[in-house]
Amino acid sequence: MDERPAASIKVVGCGGGGGNALNRMVDCGVTGVDFIAVNTDVQALRTSRAATMIQIGEKLTKGLGAGATPEIGKKAAEESREEIASALKGADLVFVTAGMGGGTGTGAAPVVAEIARDMGILTIAVVTKPFAFEGKTRMRKAESGIDELKQRVDTLVVIPNERLLQVCPKGTSFKGAFNFADDVLRQGIQGISDLISQTGIINLDFADVKAVMESGGMAHLGIGIGKGEKAMADAAQNAISSPMLETSIDGARAVLINVTCNSNCSIVDINDAVEMITAAADSEANIIFGASIDDALEDEVHITVIATGFEKVPFPPRASSIDRPATLPSQAPYVPQSYTPSYQPQTMQGGMPRNGYTRYDPAYQPVTGGYAAPQQGVVPGEPEVPAFVNEGVSGQRVSPYAAMPDMPAQNQQVPAQEQREDRSTPRSFMDGIPAYMRRK
Repeated sequence: MDERPAASIKVVGCGGGGGNALNRMVDCGVTGVDFIAVNTDVQALRTSRAATMIQIGEKLTKGLGAGATPEIGKKAAEESREEIASALKGADLVFVTAGMGGGTGTGAAPVVAEIARDMGILTIAVVTKPFAFEGKTRMRKAESGIDELKQRVDTLVVIPNERLLQVCPKGTSFKGAFNFADDVLRQGIQGISDLISQTGIINLDFADVKAVMESGGMAHLGIGIGKGEKAMADAAQNAISSPMLETSIDGARAVLINVTCNSNCSIVDINDAVEMITAAADSEANIIFGASIDDALEDEVHITVIATGFEKVPFPPRASSIDRPATLPSQAPYVPQSYTPSYQPQTMQGGMPRNGYTRYDPAYQPVTGGYAAPQQGVVPGEPEVPAFVNEGVSGQRVSPYAAMPDMPAQNQQVPAQEQREDRSTPRSFMDGIPAYMRRK
């Protein structure tokens, strides 16, 4: 009865950086996962070694890329939501990887993550931040994209490229340096894949991984390798203090530990290694431990550590608490559940709500007086309502244009007499004279 259904793991590389990471994993022989490349740039997709490739935003970008503009990357992914969802169908776990700060990766990764999470898939993002020398503008874009991801993933791992300057030996080539960053992703994905698919003496499965990573927030994903007499201790130390990550396991409230070694490993060594790891976590942390035997490792020891629960306020749970932009297709307006459900917005004549959507919002249907899924695009001549509009007392978004009166068309002139009748006081010949010139 060793046979068990394998969990389906899919890795989505968004943009140029994400695509390069996929190619690196394919070249290194990562097994047990399906690779999906997502890009606006057709030329970049031609170099991809992923089994599945999706050109997003074909109508918007014409296959020429996002021009380092995250908003274009986001709209391109929204244009191709159905293709992305189809590629993710059947997955139990999705990794989303991207180099943040550019156009496609920064804009598309949060949309891909949102689609996966709304499908009930455990969603983990592993992304890089740009070098300092790439400029403040690119760094701001990266930070903004990371903030977007926090609202749409279960767990997030951030790898700052700036750390490469500390860990790479002097004389390392530019391409070789990026391989260090890609190795963090590769080892993490391979480690989780092996942990789920292989049966151990103390077995861990997908449910254990999900227990630690679902709505886990910022995560530490460490793969430690040790060799020789102190292999176990070295592997444990390397797993909890990866120099390529922004995190350590200090204060973690959920820690998964998996030890893989040969059949001659000492139980005392295993105990010491696990104590080293748990000592750095929160004293009340939930510890999930697993161990497996692989005699092919000889004198090597591999330890996988996944630590989460660092935030006092965790990432939002899937679906119900994610504040989706009003412009996304096939989504009803989000109403915070914290508001009193009995409250109903006041309405004005004609069925238009005083607090809520107005005719300027794509979701409002004046014919029925109700709400429907927003349509793609914006009605010509009317302003687009941003996703971050204010919320009224009812908990629904309030358009900033809600209080504006109906304006005449550009080719329609309002008679002067009607304009005068709208005034509360009669017009006089003094109205056109500045106040400071009027005779006292």
